Amino acid sequence: MNTQTKHSLMLMLCAFIWGTAFVAQSAGSGMGAYSFLAGRSWLAVIVLLPTVRAFDAVHRKQGVPFGGPATNAERKTLLIAGLICGTLLFAASAAQQIGITINPSTAKAGFLTAMYVVLVPVFGLFLGRRGNVQLWLSMVISVGGLYLLCMKNGFGGIESSDWILLSCAVLFSFQIMAVDHFSPLVDGVRLSLLQFFVVAVESTAAAFLFETPALAEFGANWLPLIYCGVLSSGVAYTLQILGQKELNPAIASLIMCLESVFSALGGWLILHQRLSVREGFGCVLIFAAVVLAQLPVEEWRKCRAGNRK
Repeated sequence: MNTQTKHSLMLMLCAFIWGTAFVAQSAGSGMGAYSFLAGRSWLAVIVLLPTVRAFDAVHRKQGVPFGGPATNAERKTLLIAGLICGTLLFAASAAQQIGITINPSTAKAGFLTAMYVVLVPVFGLFLGRRGNVQLWLSMVISVGGLYLLCMKNGFGGIESSDWILLSCAVLFSFQIMAVDHFSPLVDGVRLSLLQFFVVAVESTAAAFLFETPALAEFGANWLPLIYCGVLSSGVAYTLQILGQKELNPAIASLIMCLESVFSALGGWLILHQRLSVREGFGCVLIFAAVVLAQLPVEEWRKCRAGNRK
């Protein structure tokens, strides 16, 4: 299995966990958005602390250097990476949870949040990433698929929650690009731990400033908190950081938008919700877009050109 395929599979697993966690996140919308985010983020920190140790132990056993920063410069890079990625993740996650709390329509929330699939390559233009026709065609197909899958009755009126969720998509785009920049420079698991520590601290401060968190709320929402904290935060975001290494961020965002597909399929399989022909076609389009983006078209063209010579 080549590196790109392995990293793509990591991101697909990440998208699967995010998609199935969407229901849990919606179930936790009865408590304050910052309180919910703080609870799941502290759980992620608790899970990732022994995970870092476990990864170090495996590396020692294999006789390879483990990921701890060895110099002051490396420590500074890791701290900066954790602060930037963590702050962007806090802002994006808070906007998403606030938007879902105002309007619990998971379909519209899923579509608007997943718009980062278009925003990442658009913002990448300002960083010199031009992309190609194959990638842009994949983006157009995926947006069409997302619309068919998530927007059953069209957009309707633009509500305040919609603007919040669109800002969430913008912030997630920046977070994906920040991870793309820092993940080759630092240990992935340590970056995940540090970014969630930042999210936990910032969301806890916001909860005490803007909400009145109570232990009873955390007790009543323990199941969605555990699912979102352990799997969606602790596991999936670590997979995102590890999977984005050596992978074009536009392709990474395209793979991660599969969370909308997995969310719909999870509702169909687990909750016995019906999947209409329209929604099924939307799933097919998104899968087709992901496959198209990863096809080695340029290599095939070079091979054909070489054979003609």
